[in-house]
Amino acid sequence: MGVVSPVGNDLASFWSNLTHGVSGIGPVTAFDVSAYDCRIAGEVRNFEPVKWFKVPKDVRRADRYCQLAMGAAKMAVTDAGLESVPESELPRFGVMIGSGIGGLKSLEDNHTALIHKGPGRISPFMIPMMIANMGSGLVSMDLGWQGPNFAPVSACSTAAHSLGEAWRMIKEGDADVFAAGGSEASVVPLGIGGFGAMKALSTRNDEPTKASRPFDSDRDGFVMGEGAGVLILEELQHALQRGARIYGEIIGYGLSADAYHMSAPLPEGQGAARCMKMALDKAGILPTDVDYVNAHGTSTPVGDVCETKAVKALFGDHARRAGGTSGLVVSSTKSMTGHLLGAAGAVESIACVLAIRDGVIPPTINLDNPDPQCDLDYVPHTAREQKIRIAVNNSFGFGGHNATLVFRAFEG
Repeated sequence: MGVVSPVGNDLASFWSNLTHGVSGIGPVTAFDVSAYDCRIAGEVRNFEPVKWFKVPKDVRRADRYCQLAMGAAKMAVTDAGLESVPESELPRFGVMIGSGIGGLKSLEDNHTALIHKGPGRISPFMIPMMIANMGSGLVSMDLGWQGPNFAPVSACSTAAHSLGEAWRMIKEGDADVFAAGGSEASVVPLGIGGFGAMKALSTRNDEPTKASRPFDSDRDGFVMGEGAGVLILEELQHALQRGARIYGEIIGYGLSADAYHMSAPLPEGQGAARCMKMALDKAGILPTDVDYVNAHGTSTPVGDVCETKAVKALFGDHARRAGGTSGLVVSSTKSMTGHLLGAAGAVESIACVLAIRDGVIPPTINLDNPDPQCDLDYVPHTAREQKIRIAVNNSFGFGGHNATLVFRAFEG
């Protein structure tokens, strides 16, 4: 696995900060935000893209979202011990790294050049830098992996769909290995301005580390984040034959559409509940078998309530508190990372896998005044040590796109 995020640019720092409740949210430094309603974000700091590209000049020809994707992918490949793959096997190695928005900064910069200097000043690299599949393409070129290669685009469900579809393709025999996940770099004027115009972003500018507060009564919108997450998915026998270290296994994947509204979920969370049920059915498990749900939990007034309703509808008494405890534990790591949009599903899947490995559930920080409509066990403030065998990751995107993944401890 490989991760680049507002709380760390490697697995160790990412996981340490999540389990210690460290927020990665701060004032935006990438550009002047004085005229914006929202002036905070979860930025990736101290990332050196040249470290991850074989040819330094290629960095200048890659949008930031592609740079982050390359970093996360190369980390994952190293972590998996797949730096060297026999040439005969390369057609069996695929890449599926999506992006919800793609190269927004490249689009923005070149549109500015067009308006102020004319079409002759548009970069010949503008189109390949902008399109949302190029992160996946560049990673495959760098690694030489010749198997299936494409990039789902489903807003905030993108990375979860990437992982689920890669899992499905391995099961169907189309590949043995995938580098799968998502990347996003939308902390740019159009990104902050566009989501701000929707009134979707938190404006708690004076307290950035407290701005992302899923399930809290005082939440006022999500906080934009950037980053990338990539997981190496591998067919079991292929992994065992090469002596791979196995973190866990994907056992279920569900997907559905709300078919309701461009940006709002179904009021009772019916689409999300159907998505989760499909994932559990594919896994062949009961709701009572699930120990932990990494919630989509974006810190929006409507979304958090709808997801809570969906969880309660599917998990029933298993999700309801009884004497201050709950069979099912839920938390939102977006309280620390912000919302990484098309990368969120992969970064949060990594959190699920590490939670299973270490028996530690990352907290939902800033949950000071729980919303009465959000009445599950959200692990407020402090991480919790608890054995986890099965974890679920939820990702729900604008357009009514829902995706759920189920992870299980690998027991040989």
